[in-house]
Amino acid sequence: MRLHMKKIVYLLVVVASFSANADSFSDFFRAVRGDNAGAIQSLLKRGFDPNTRDEKGLTGLLIAVREPSPRVIDVLLASPKTDVDSRNASDESPLMLAAIKGQQDLVTKLIARDADINKPGWTPLHYAASSGQVAIMKLLLDKYAFIDAQSPNGTTPLMMAAMYGSIDSVKLLLDEGADTAMKNQQGMTAIDFAKRGNRPDAVEMLSGFTRKKAGDGKW
Repeated sequence: MRLHMKKIVYLLVVVASFSANADSFSDFFRAVRGDNAGAIQSLLKRGFDPNTRDEKGLTGLLIAVREPSPRVIDVLLASPKTDVDSRNASDESPLMLAAIKGQQDLVTKLIARDADINKPGWTPLHYAASSGQVAIMKLLLDKYAFIDAQSPNGTTPLMMAAMYGSIDSVKLLLDEGADTAMKNQQGMTAIDFAKRGNRPDAVEMLSGFTRKKAGDGKW
């Protein structure tokens, strides 16, 4: 009888623990989406893992960047347990998402937490270049981002800037020494990207740079 009672008590403890963890899980992601920094702080103090992923495989930091939930972001970044390089299903990091959205303050905070600037594949510089985020591009380059980083299909930040970014983003990369002769797996150069994107301003700038460089080696 005593052994039977011990088993019952054990099962009750397990059930209560499971219920508490389930509640914490729901509370955490509800607080992230609602930018409830106080609730996040409370959960972290109670030992909740900030790198827990929701049903879609997203961490709290990824969701907070997407929403955005700036107060929650600050709390998560203040926790040494938070993985600032957590990726989503598309291999996008918080730094990449912040870069493409032009969130310069967040980019600065993530870099201060040693976020990976030169992750393999698509990089934060690719993302910043694709949306013409010149200030963020400068910041990344100042922190030694690989200017000619190649995506899985060989695309460089200059190619992304030429097709999607601003003319200022193209100029910045050229001024910083980006290689205009590089080709992706389809054999396309940055000028080809500019033509495909119907970007005559980028075509003119890239062509002028190429002619100038061939003529006297200077830009």
